[in-house]
Amino acid sequence: MTNAPTTDPPAASSAAPVINVPNSALFTDQYELTMLQASLHSGAAHRRSVFEAFARRLPAGRRYGIVAGTGRLLEALATFRFEDAQLAFLSDHRIVDDTTLAWLADFRFTGSISGYAEGEAYFPNSPILTVESTFAEACILETLILSVLNHDSAIASAASRMTGAAAGRPCIEMGSRRTHEEAAVAAARAAIIGGFASTSNLEAGRRYGLPTVGTAAHSFTLLHDSERAAFEAQVASLGRGTSLLVDTYDVEQGVRTAVEVAGPELGAVRLDSGDLVGQARWVRELLDDLGNHSTKIVVTSDLDEFAIGLLASAPVDSYGVGTSLVTGSGAPTAGMVYKLVSRQDDDGTFVSVAKAAKNKASVGGLKHALRRLDENGVAQAEVVGIGLTPADDGNDRPLIQQFVRDGVVLPGWTGAEGVLRAAQRHQESLAELPGAVRRLQRGEPVIPTEYEEPAQ
Repeated sequence: MTNAPTTDPPAASSAAPVINVPNSALFTDQYELTMLQASLHSGAAHRRSVFEAFARRLPAGRRYGIVAGTGRLLEALATFRFEDAQLAFLSDHRIVDDTTLAWLADFRFTGSISGYAEGEAYFPNSPILTVESTFAEACILETLILSVLNHDSAIASAASRMTGAAAGRPCIEMGSRRTHEEAAVAAARAAIIGGFASTSNLEAGRRYGLPTVGTAAHSFTLLHDSERAAFEAQVASLGRGTSLLVDTYDVEQGVRTAVEVAGPELGAVRLDSGDLVGQARWVRELLDDLGNHSTKIVVTSDLDEFAIGLLASAPVDSYGVGTSLVTGSGAPTAGMVYKLVSRQDDDGTFVSVAKAAKNKASVGGLKHALRRLDENGVAQAEVVGIGLTPADDGNDRPLIQQFVRDGVVLPGWTGAEGVLRAAQRHQESLAELPGAVRRLQRGEPVIPTEYEEPAQ
């Protein structure tokens, strides 16, 4: 059973990056393995099952979310192996019994995985990822799936709001120092999917071929005997097209010194403090008065989508964003859950199952989804079919893609190619949503989620 314009996406580097993913088998919670042991004991572990990852709701006031992390998940799936070190830990700490250890030693995922493409917009109850396999195989992937999708989708969703507010001006991801070192790599990748143009993180550049940027911090200026000496050293080393940080001391004098040192070929000045709107305006005037009409203005300093929106009227050329981006700009998790929605009964037929708790209810059954479009190609609804493919009125767009078939990861979803594909999907997905998707004001999801069920 298989579920089938802002800035241009960045170009990947010509060299194929090497992605060294660590063994991911123990990136999980203990209860995944104790459930496995108990289901092996009961005999139910081998029942064919369907699990689904979805978000019951969007973060408060958000109008859409962006899927990210699928490519990283597929890369991690390749190293989800219980080798000697992992098995020894589980045995030494008596976490599972010998029968379960023997099963884990032979584990290879043999099922299928489908869902929304990375970069796709999603809404409440969108079937973002579907895993079809035995209960045992799908169960032990739960924590890995949720940790990757929840983190990366939160970052990509924040990035999308920021690049929307930037209205075509490039955004630079520079939040590595504000998060865990591996989370920084994942955040950089997710930011590019959400529309960012580049990252400061070199490991993300190496793994995924992302464009990397960076010049100097205030410490470089403070190291030298004068601001002029620092600028001269940077220009001599990096060229006149470099970006000079001009607010270590006095901004006006910094700009004048930068122009004197680099001349009209100065690439950019960076502003990192103060009233950025007012400052950017008079710095632009000063640069023009000094003949540096082509020198750009880059602003940083704890920006988020709201600050970027306020800077829309200022003569700013690009934005550097750190803390707010890598923490999801107020929504550090996408709130996704992973639920069993269908399982095989003793007679071989599949039955829908669902949690019935009032505030955590889910909808059972294998899902299919499409985006209903009007005659102008504008999205009107997220249509989710339960056990059926929703009817297409002629121009609707199917949303479900196949990622893994019979345990084999399909090409095109991982590595640098996967990131480029996801960045393009983000642009195309947002382009078909109603214009309200760009509003930063709190509101309901920009389109509703509707269900279609088989006729009784």
